[in-house]
Amino acid sequence: MSLKRRAVSVATVAAATPLLFALLPAAAANAHGYVSAPPSRQAQCAAGVVECGPIKWEPQSVEGPKGLTSCSGGNEAFAELDDDSKGWDVTPVGNSLDFTWTLTAQHATSTWEYYADGEKVAEIDDGGARPGPSVTHNVDLSGHSGQTKILAVWNIADTANAFYACVDVNVGAA
Repeated sequence: MSLKRRAVSVATVAAATPLLFALLPAAAANAHGYVSAPPSRQAQCAAGVVECGPIKWEPQSVEGPKGLTSCSGGNEAFAELDDDSKGWDVTPVGNSLDFTWTLTAQHATSTWEYYADGEKVAEIDDGGARPGPSVTHNVDLSGHSGQTKILAVWNIADTANAFYACVDVNVGAA
């Protein structure tokens, strides 16, 4: 290979490298999980169902300290998830419901918690297990009816953090 061709080749690679890193998904470094079915608020943002800010590109990143009760996990960048008047799609459901989490990083899990309008309706103890790329829980909602906001919480076993997702449902409408 001539010196000129080698110089052009090196220059091309050097020019393309920053572009390659810019195009790689940033979520891989901070990816975790969210409720994908029924569609959580962040899943609706990611799908473009509701106009949202940066959560559109990071539905799996709603992380905050354990024990919070907000849809945003206390993360100001995702505060639109706490806005109940934003026009979220409401999923008609029966008296029990399967919640499916899409997990982009498999953390050791202590518990999964589900709250219906602030009342704990389910807790699943995972005892430190590392779930696969998705996990589904069936939750009994028979004590509720009508439009209900479900807060789903994934408590990580080996950190002080949890992942948060809110799902808007209409219990008894399916």
